[in-house]
Amino acid sequence: MTEQERRVKAEQRERFDFAVIANWIPPGERVLDLGCGDGRLLRYLSDTRDVSGYGVEIDQESVLWCIRNGVDVIQMDIECGLSGFEDRSFDHVIISQALQTMHATEGILTEMLRVAEEAVVSFPNFAYRSNREAIAAGHMPVSEDLPYDWFDTPNVRFFTIADFEQLCARLDIDIRERLAFDEVGREVSIDPNLNGSLAFYRLGRRS
Repeated sequence: MTEQERRVKAEQRERFDFAVIANWIPPGERVLDLGCGDGRLLRYLSDTRDVSGYGVEIDQESVLWCIRNGVDVIQMDIECGLSGFEDRSFDHVIISQALQTMHATEGILTEMLRVAEEAVVSFPNFAYRSNREAIAAGHMPVSEDLPYDWFDTPNVRFFTIADFEQLCARLDIDIRERLAFDEVGREVSIDPNLNGSLAFYRLGRRS
């Protein structure tokens, strides 16, 4: 696959991801997008759901792209927590395909549900069928949802749908909804830990 083809596929996948998340965000909400990159998700939500809010990003170049995209952005390291935000100051906090790049996984999830009524999390499922096949063949997997080679990946956590749900149970986090999709964007319901390449969650506090 050429670099151009990879870029086109990544953009198509990104639009798909944005649409899934947008379906969970009611119009007019206040949203915080963690690890927002260049701000395209928040821009999409602003255009399609009339949301307001902020992106949070540490990378200087990405912060500049947020500004170019008309997104309000705060440059900070979310690994250090969200102490700058008051309790329940947002309706939704989102971390889209970035949790696997974080070290402070538990703290980030806990903080998300402190500052918002609900959290939305998406991540690549390391237990997906083709990833298992790659490991069985003696190689680290490379796929549309895990597109990096082992030597240049930004990912520091390689976890599965089953792992994530186990962590939510330990942190007393309520899983309100889960969606899983294969690499071509088909929703899967049978054994998502095996058949789902990408997972999306709506999370809340347990009452």
